[in-house]
Amino acid sequence: MVGITNKVLLAEIRRQQQLSTDIVNGQTAISTGKTLNKPSDNALAWVQVSDIGRAQAQQAAWQSNVSTGTTRAKTAESNLDEMNNLLTRAQELLTSARNGAMNSTGKTAIIEEMKTIRSTIDALLNQKDYNGIPTFDDQQSVLVPVSRGLNLAVVGTKQEVSEGIDVNGTPMTLDAILSQSITALQSGTDSDVAASLDAIKAGQQHIVLELTKQGVRSDRLDTIGTRLTDIDLDLTERRSDLESTDLTKVISTVAAKLLQLNAAQSSFARINQQTLFDLIK
Repeated sequence: MVGITNKVLLAEIRRQQQLSTDIVNGQTAISTGKTLNKPSDNALAWVQVSDIGRAQAQQAAWQSNVSTGTTRAKTAESNLDEMNNLLTRAQELLTSARNGAMNSTGKTAIIEEMKTIRSTIDALLNQKDYNGIPTFDDQQSVLVPVSRGLNLAVVGTKQEVSEGIDVNGTPMTLDAILSQSITALQSGTDSDVAASLDAIKAGQQHIVLELTKQGVRSDRLDTIGTRLTDIDLDLTERRSDLESTDLTKVISTVAAKLLQLNAAQSSFARINQQTLFDLIK
């Protein structure tokens, strides 16, 4: 009889310990706002949350790539726009130089400004950011992963921007066009200046085309970035539904278990005060 009584007492102690643990877990869930803290809380939900966590990590990597790519794309677009403005200015200067009334001082000033335009465009083509990453890729565009199975070229190459410009059937580089215009201003005839003006116009048309292409790249990155953000919001909401505490339910459960524990502890205290003879009556 004493052995049976001991087993009953041990079982009651374990039950009260479990009630205490449940109460502590409930109080933690209320304070942290999270019900799911370990696999044993809800095995199926834990697996789903783990899958969502991995998906969120992948989403974060893609979003980081899109963010970096967007920065590069905007810089490239800005540089191309500046090149376009500089070539417009070059056309103005060459048109002014064809004015027969211009004196040597004015012509020298135009030549110096054309040299500055040439060096500025070269600097824009070869610009790098603080990490040493070039604004334009060299030889081949770097493909950046931005989604599952989707890799994008976020900027064009220096060669695409500055080479292969069709000038009356002859492919020329942007630098060669500007160099030719400076030479024409220095010692060429009016027909040479006129020819260099036509070449500058061809160069500008090429830059405008590259600017359009870069705009398409930027728009695509914006679209993908918006889609990734929407997916991440969906994942976050789903994870919150699985992890978050239902305060009404948990508070009610904790209160009920507190009552059970208090009642059990009171009964246990009364039993412990009894003698062996009281227990076997």
